[in-house]
Amino acid sequence: MVRVRAPALDALDHALPWLNCDRPLSLKALRGQIVLLDFWTYGCINCLHVIPDLQYLEQKYAGHLTIISIHTAKFDHEQNLESIQQAILRYGVTHPVVVDRDRTLWDQYAVRAYPTFVLIDPQGYIVTTLAGEGRRQTLDDLIQRLLEEHTGKGTLSEPFLQAITQSQALLITPLAFPGKVLADAASDTLFIADTGHHRLVLTTLDGTLKATIGTGTAGWQDGNWETAQFSAPQGMAWDTAAQSLYVADSGNHLLRRLDLLQKKVSTLAGTGSQSRFIFPHGGKALDVALNSPWDLTLLGNQLYMAMAGSHQIWVMDLKQHTLQTFMGTGAEGCVDGSPAIAAFAQPYGMATDGKQLFVADSETSAIRAITLDAIPIAQTVCGQGQLFAFGDRDGVGFDAQLQHCSGIAF
Repeated sequence: MVRVRAPALDALDHALPWLNCDRPLSLKALRGQIVLLDFWTYGCINCLHVIPDLQYLEQKYAGHLTIISIHTAKFDHEQNLESIQQAILRYGVTHPVVVDRDRTLWDQYAVRAYPTFVLIDPQGYIVTTLAGEGRRQTLDDLIQRLLEEHTGKGTLSEPFLQAITQSQALLITPLAFPGKVLADAASDTLFIADTGHHRLVLTTLDGTLKATIGTGTAGWQDGNWETAQFSAPQGMAWDTAAQSLYVADSGNHLLRRLDLLQKKVSTLAGTGSQSRFIFPHGGKALDVALNSPWDLTLLGNQLYMAMAGSHQIWVMDLKQHTLQTFMGTGAEGCVDGSPAIAAFAQPYGMATDGKQLFVADSETSAIRAITLDAIPIAQTVCGQGQLFAFGDRDGVGFDAQLQHCSGIAF
């Protein structure tokens, strides 16, 4: 069998920036280590989904596995080094990251999709290339096999990175990477999803603190405000009649309810596991797994969800405690039309005028509108609606250009 040597990370005409380590790394210096390359970009939901997988593998095979994330930007703003460093802190990436300017490494490794993994054996040869999320078990099995094989051969070396890995410390601030805010003038309340602190913060509209909800440690725990736990909460919806705040608990793949009268937190929907089933479906709210719910909009008893991970819009009937796919086939793209054919790409934000939903469709850099008729119809109202068409241009409808829009208000 012909073996292919992994292309060098440092044999380029120009040096690439490295983060989370104090000097550039080379595959030659890493001989004797199993190396896993992760091609990613921080705006991609699928790339975010695999970060816990990388953390799991990094801990399980500490000393024998070196993980290097290769950040290859899609959008212009993802090229900024400070933005990448902040993303590293926001998502808890602790291994070295090389910034693949001009997509040089992407091309050398013939990568075609986010995320893509390249597994390299201790002798510097490519073992496999895998695209897409949900690869933890496959990678785990392959790494275990390599570990056993090269232990027998005596070709494993001592850890190389212990002395040089250096993550930038996360500054202690009142808020950490807040994902969403929601204002309610009637109660003089600003609801803040303090995403990086895994909690909710309530202030007056002028910024005076009213309450914090959650321990500040990532987890899933219902109960009183002091002991409840969330994981990277994002969008919210306020129910004035019930005096309840609904929260898209994105990191837990859950929908949570905060009762402001009883000061209690409960789980409304989801199982706590990420759904791998993207085709339209539904069922009892607590029996159906969710996939990174990112924003919420409430209309009567219908709670609409921007399900970023499955590229869909979902709806929950709060009286019946059921939920189902409302719009989107699960394919990633920008397709207008009925629920049977419509497609979205990582919807991150939602708003309503009471007659239709407006969606910030981030990966197509477009604003979509969905009618609330008996047969809802999706249509693109702003932006060019293509996965790789983006920019910063004012205009009307398709003439305007946006870039990875993630929030919207009406």
